[in-house]
Amino acid sequence: MENKIKVLTIFGTRPEAIKMAPLITEIEKNSEYFESIVCVTAQHRQMLDQVLHLFNIKPDYDLDIMKNNQNLWSLTSDVLLKTKDVIEKVNPDVVLVHGDTTTSMAAALSAFYAKIPVGHVEAGLRTFNKYYPFPEEINRVFADSICTYHFAPTDESCENLIKSQIPEEHIYKTGNTVIDALLYTVKNIDESKYNFNLNPNLKTILLTSHRRENFGEPIKNICKACLELAEKNKDIQIVYPVHPNPNVKEPVYELLGGKDRINLIQPLEYEEFCALMKMSHIILTDSGGVQEEAPSLGKPVLVLRDTTERPEAVKYGTVKLVGTDKDKIVSNVQLLLDDETEYKRMSESVNPYGDGLASKRIVEVLKKVK
Repeated sequence: MENKIKVLTIFGTRPEAIKMAPLITEIEKNSEYFESIVCVTAQHRQMLDQVLHLFNIKPDYDLDIMKNNQNLWSLTSDVLLKTKDVIEKVNPDVVLVHGDTTTSMAAALSAFYAKIPVGHVEAGLRTFNKYYPFPEEINRVFADSICTYHFAPTDESCENLIKSQIPEEHIYKTGNTVIDALLYTVKNIDESKYNFNLNPNLKTILLTSHRRENFGEPIKNICKACLELAEKNKDIQIVYPVHPNPNVKEPVYELLGGKDRINLIQPLEYEEFCALMKMSHIILTDSGGVQEEAPSLGKPVLVLRDTTERPEAVKYGTVKLVGTDKDKIVSNVQLLLDDETEYKRMSESVNPYGDGLASKRIVEVLKKVK
């Protein structure tokens, strides 16, 4: 095909990489239509590199912007200025960004300044509270206002875009690419090589918490809930891959370090994390991606946030919002441990986030860019 469609994909964090990897793979499979260029900002460095290795993605541009104690002002300006240089050099037909990170927002703005159309993967998510999650809610609203192609995962996200005055002809319901990534990864996992120092005779509760709005007292409350649960239930173990951010790591190790049946471990590569999700009985998380992934594995998810931009999962019963109140966390985990009917109801609910074909649907839209 002459005059291939030049697609520049820009992302910077591990969650973005996980969700963009299957899409990049699908674009590259269709090389007769597309020239694929990949740019990473490395907003997260080490955690990003793990995913690139797993999916065998070699960036054409690595901006390597991560700094110690970086803040939103410096991060935004770095992404904006450095992606400008890449966009001007590549001169793409379309720029793809993902989700709600500072990289996504600033890269979309950079492409807009260059008058390049932008496609937003995972468009239309909303909590309708600009400070929760912070700064993600405004990042995604801002990106949606700029983009030409809105790849929305669910009916609800499509409706949010329509309410935001996005023309319906620019909205495409695709499912979520994270399910593409999960199903690909799980299919290839050899579980026998992972044990995470866990006792196979105990029920495993997997905990992840890293969001900015949970820094301070909320993360301490989560830790205290874990201590109470471990004390009450001698047949459980809690495993927590601890995010390296000092605002997470320091209070977590102070409160949970060395406690019986609470395993604090290093952040995991994506394949390892998928294996750990499969081994788990219950998952506690403030992660958006885990809310989408775990239901496909039949795992009940308790969300350590007061609101979620993924209300579909709440509606379908695969996840439940419990916030960061210690007693509420404890009571909801205890219910799942004690009540087999409630556990079965959550674990067998239908995942609303897709069938693993989101990347193929997005590629079919991109074929019409020119």
